[in-house]
Amino acid sequence: MASDVVRLIAGLGNPGSKYAGTRHNAGAWFVSMLARDAGQPLREERKFLGYHSKVNWQGQDLHLLFPTTYMNHSGRSLKALSDFFRIPPESILVAHDELDLPPGTARFKKGGGHGGHNGLRDIISHLGSREFYRLRVGVGHPGDSKQVINYVLSNAGKKETDAIEAALEETQRALPDGIRGDWSAAMNRLHAFRYE
Repeated sequence: MASDVVRLIAGLGNPGSKYAGTRHNAGAWFVSMLARDAGQPLREERKFLGYHSKVNWQGQDLHLLFPTTYMNHSGRSLKALSDFFRIPPESILVAHDELDLPPGTARFKKGGGHGGHNGLRDIISHLGSREFYRLRVGVGHPGDSKQVINYVLSNAGKKETDAIEAALEETQRALPDGIRGDWSAAMNRLHAFRYE
């Protein structure tokens, strides 16, 4: 995998307390966790259409972003920030909820399609590229495609939240290798994680 150094980590979700605990906000949970760890809370930045913080985390300068455009328009926020700071797509990591993985698992990936995820679809459209990194945060699948919208927009239960948070904590431990460009080491660590 390419040795791209990450400069922007965006966590997808919907703004407001109504959505804070929903499965669809799993990506936003991760960015909030990093901001807390760096001691630099996210602050509303209107020109970037989201909450933003510039941090030095594990020796790496990073922009953290939680778009407040609602999920389906996430690309507008990423485009505004990446254009302003001249950050190419291959230096961006997007954290998002992933129906195809169970809670308690997370995976790094570079490039690919949107897999029906409207946030990713909008980002690909606005950036004009698929070549950004993704953190796929497992939230599980309701088992019926007709139930997907209600499922992702409802709160995860305690057991499920614990599993998702454990996977995010392991991601945080694996991430330093990745953001410095050693994605194979980051993937090997994260993808071996098993939540008990």
